[in-house]
Amino acid sequence: MKDKIEELKKILENSSHIVFFGGAGVSTESGIPDFRSKDGLYNQKYKYPPEEILSHSFFMNYPEEFFRFYKEKMNCLNFEPNITHIKLAELENKGKLKAVITQNIDGLHSKAGSKNVLELHGSVLRNYCMKCHQFYEASFIFQSKGVPKCSCGGVIKPDVVLYEEPLRDDVLTNAIQAIKNADVLLVAGTSLTVYPASSLIRYFRGKYLILINQDVTPYDDLATFVLHERLGLIFKDL
Repeated sequence: MKDKIEELKKILENSSHIVFFGGAGVSTESGIPDFRSKDGLYNQKYKYPPEEILSHSFFMNYPEEFFRFYKEKMNCLNFEPNITHIKLAELENKGKLKAVITQNIDGLHSKAGSKNVLELHGSVLRNYCMKCHQFYEASFIFQSKGVPKCSCGGVIKPDVVLYEEPLRDDVLTNAIQAIKNADVLLVAGTSLTVYPASSLIRYFRGKYLILINQDVTPYDDLATFVLHERLGLIFKDL
């Protein structure tokens, strides 16, 4: 693996327009569980399947059940960025990394210091009243009793993309443009099975498509460089 890391270092050193695309595996080493592994959220037993709870229709029809699950499982406020988040922020600060595209909703990339973060699935840190659109901090949601309500009486919805909801057009457009402009696309910590996010790498026209993930992905055969390893082990040496 040492030779592979040295090769990766050289690629990044000789690149001036890197874009990072990441998923749940980026945050697992901060202690945030992923969704699809054998110990992940989707393989735990609940009254309703998590995929159903995290849908727009369930949120609208059963808000009490939604927020009971959401407050228990989606509270990321006490977690800290890990070495991967930190190294990516350093790469951006050096002018090499132009954008972080993430499927995560935990806000840890921004907490680590990254500035150009494109959150495909939104963030738990932003919350808005569905009636008057007033903004609320995440702490207000997680500390509230039952369904969080605005001072106007409206339900406050986390700014996360639920199942049955489309991705935000502006975020998607910016992500596509960033990938098109990249000379290196570094994809890490994602199974690349969630559509439409996974399809974004089809827009890459640069020189190096790098995949780092513990498990095999559907795009391994298209990659220039593949490493099946924990991200922390790779990024601590970069």
